[in-house]
Amino acid sequence: MPETKKMKIAVFEDNQKFRESLEFIIVTSNDMELCGSFEDTTRLQQKIEALQPDVVLMDINIPGKNGIDAVKEIKENFPNIHVCMQTVFDDADKIFASLCNGASGYILKNTPPEKILQAIREVAEGGSFFTPSVAKKVLHNFQQQPQGEYVQLTEKEKEVLKLLVDGLSYKMIADKVNVSFHTIHTHLRNIYQKLHVNSKGEAINKAMKNKLV
Repeated sequence: MPETKKMKIAVFEDNQKFRESLEFIIVTSNDMELCGSFEDTTRLQQKIEALQPDVVLMDINIPGKNGIDAVKEIKENFPNIHVCMQTVFDDADKIFASLCNGASGYILKNTPPEKILQAIREVAEGGSFFTPSVAKKVLHNFQQQPQGEYVQLTEKEKEVLKLLVDGLSYKMIADKVNVSFHTIHTHLRNIYQKLHVNSKGEAINKAMKNKLV
């Protein structure tokens, strides 16, 4: 039976004690390989190019290019490489800056070893992993964002609405989709009901606001 290929992990961490603890849990796991470990981010692109890791563990406050900028550079040049941030900070601004720059996970340095391994495995598979306190902040931020209204339109209704947004008259829409004016009128009545609007202008505005077309 062929041996399962191990995940290649690269570590960027300036705290020697913590870096060595990360190295230990990685090399003692049966499905991971430590392909590189560094105390700074100098020549970051060359290192990543040479190592081709599956997952990068990236400290935020690290000498050279800071971790938030480093994850951006990695994702811009190596989009298939996953990055998990690890830090003592759970500040909301650092969390969201990291996520916006492409990080797939965010764990605190007091995270137990088994959870760090779980985080690595999950981001390696294309998922995400957050320390509970970080996950709570992410969820809270999402809940505070204004969400577009959910509207369920049929494919034909979407087609009609798009033509309406494009500026076509009801008669032009009927000709375009090759149905009768009466049928278009029925579609539009259903669309207006679902959008909770009473005019063409309101329908167009809501369609654009909620990105329905």
